[in-house]
Amino acid sequence: MERLSDLKTDKKYARARKRVQNIKDFYQHLLSYCLFIPFIIFINYRTYWDYKWFWYPLIGWGIGVAIHAFCIFIHKGTYSSNWEARKIEELMNKEQNKWD
Repeated sequence: MERLSDLKTDKKYARARKRVQNIKDFYQHLLSYCLFIPFIIFINYRTYWDYKWFWYPLIGWGIGVAIHAFCIFIHKGTYSSNWEARKIEELMNKEQNKWD
């Protein structure tokens, strides 16, 4: 029984570590967006300001950042491998309760 507890603790730790890594990746994505977009605007300003092409990467990449934020903070991986693990555990518990 102790071994099962250790296994569950290890799984929780692995999930928490994965979640922290995902959040860290999002913040790196956001930082690169915040640093690169002003650079793009500056290049557009210095080369040909009459046509403001910087809007395309600003909006496109911004949508990507917004989707990334949604996946990390709102959606929280409902259909990720964590979901699969939770579903397997749920089905195993139902099966165990059926025989008890």
